[in-house]
Amino acid sequence: MRQKILASMSLLVLVTILLSSFLVSLVMYRHSFADLKQDIQDLSAYLVAGLNLDGVEYLALVADIADTHRITLVAADGTVLFDSQVPVETMENHRGRPEISAALQRGEGEATRLSDTLITQTYYYARWLENGQVLRVASTSGSVYSALSRSVPSMLLVAVVTFLLARFLARWQTRRIVAPINALDLKNPLRTDVYDELSPLVTRIVKQNVQISQQISELQEKREEFLAIAENIREGLVVLNAKAVIMSMNQSALRIFRVKGRDYLNRPILTLYRGVEMQVALEKAYRGVSGEAALAIAGRQYQLMANPVWVDRKVRGVVLLILDVTEKMGAEQMRREFSANVSHELKTPLTSISGYAEIMMNGLVKPQDVTKVAEKIYMEARHLIALVEDIIKLSRLDENVELSREEVDLLQVAREVAAKLQPLAEERDVTISITGDSATVHGLRHTIEAMLFNLCENAIKYNREKGRVDVSVYHTLNEVVVEVADTGIGIPYEHQERVFERFYRVDRSHSKSTGGTGLGLSIVKRGALYHDAKVQLTSEPGEGTTVTLRFPKNS
Repeated sequence: MRQKILASMSLLVLVTILLSSFLVSLVMYRHSFADLKQDIQDLSAYLVAGLNLDGVEYLALVADIADTHRITLVAADGTVLFDSQVPVETMENHRGRPEISAALQRGEGEATRLSDTLITQTYYYARWLENGQVLRVASTSGSVYSALSRSVPSMLLVAVVTFLLARFLARWQTRRIVAPINALDLKNPLRTDVYDELSPLVTRIVKQNVQISQQISELQEKREEFLAIAENIREGLVVLNAKAVIMSMNQSALRIFRVKGRDYLNRPILTLYRGVEMQVALEKAYRGVSGEAALAIAGRQYQLMANPVWVDRKVRGVVLLILDVTEKMGAEQMRREFSANVSHELKTPLTSISGYAEIMMNGLVKPQDVTKVAEKIYMEARHLIALVEDIIKLSRLDENVELSREEVDLLQVAREVAAKLQPLAEERDVTISITGDSATVHGLRHTIEAMLFNLCENAIKYNREKGRVDVSVYHTLNEVVVEVADTGIGIPYEHQERVFERFYRVDRSHSKSTGGTGLGLSIVKRGALYHDAKVQLTSEPGEGTTVTLRFPKNS
């Protein structure tokens, strides 16, 4: 702005100097030419007086003295009688000259004629004499062009000096003009003294500052909300620019790609993961189509969704959403395995029932063997009913439906379970004992009863003759503990981590003889998760197994 003001003022000064010099020269020339005309007219008056006294001889005398003027005497018919500079015999008739004609008609006349080069001009003044003759006096001087051309060096010198001085003053004045504007406080413009002409601008700046502050506050709030949401979601979120360079990542994405701090910024996403699946999904997104891919990172499974970001009908970036689907895929795998196992486990008793029934229907069973066949059908049906009941229990626990809870006395439930299993214990020649103190938890009575029933039943079935099953109920500082210990065959170490899986059996031949469904310990585990309890298994092959349930007191 300062340079523009200075340039404008300098141009104005220069134009003013040139125009002023021209006008001054023109005025001086006009005054000089007016003085010349007056001088000639005065001289002609003197010559007329002398001519009347002494005749033409007087003109010849004066011509020698006034050599800067041309004196001409013309007869009434235009014949030149005398000329102070040119022989009269060489001169043509002057009656047609403007100044001569005017003098013959009005008594005096004048005319100004420029030279062919426009450098000089001649002023002619003619007066009529009483004898009918005309006296003409002329003088040559420089023309206005000549005067201007002679004054150019002086004008340039004056212009340069004046321009330099004016530029210095213009610079100083520009600083004074701009100083209040430069000192304007844009944050608080009303506190600064400015020109009255700037008041509308200052008022508008104040309004804009208020609007900008409001917009910045809104943007800051939205940014904080976005960051709060992005940083607290479990899914990984990555924002890429048009060149697949990382602009932002949330904490979940940092954890997934194993990067720390801000090392990820301005790095291509493919430097973090070079899988073909990622590249294919990104190519689709940059073509404007959403892409998906399955990623395997550090032993976990992730689902990648790449969505394009459109700006002005062009893809300006991509947003990546990364979901951890390890548990989901594991659950899906478990569901498929569970469905296959259920089909197999149901098929076995149904096949037996169908086979025995077909034999009886065809009359292939001896009358004395009908009771045995019917007993086998009955046992298979009971096994089938137990399997279905266990599946229903697991399904309810998997759905995690919040049912009506109540205060359950674990010691009392343990005694009831022991009473129900007493016939089985006597059959297996196993002693079952219940010890401990009364302890209550807030939970589902039928589920806790099923958990203890399965633990005690397994302890009896997989025990030795004359073995023992000891159930203990006691308190710790923060927990209520139920411990079921047996003196049975134990569980090999390589199977101990998998016995809680559905339909998993350590020894299928032995399990078949005991009539188990393979879901007992799965019910125990799911019931413990439902009650926020912990399950601990300790077993020594050939010595026995101890399963401990730890219920939190605030459950």
